[in-house]
Amino acid sequence: MAKVLLLLGVVAVVVLLLKNYRRSLERLEAPPDGGASGAPSAPADMTRCARCGVHVPRAEGILSGGRFFCTEEHRRLGPEKP
Repeated sequence: MAKVLLLLGVVAVVVLLLKNYRRSLERLEAPPDGGASGAPSAPADMTRCARCGVHVPRAEGILSGGRFFCTEEHRRLGPEKP
């Protein structure tokens, strides 16, 4: 009887380990943003601030007079003068 209980215990441990392993694989395969698509997102188009030279995503930059700026303050100050 003890051998049967030991065998059942070993089988239960193996089943639990396999379930845990499968869950960890599913987490690794899931996209980090939680979205349904597995395709990586496209890199953001970066632009250089005309005042300080810092590169910011074009969507976050401020366009003024045909030039991009990183902040409203830098837009107000205008482009850097040499």
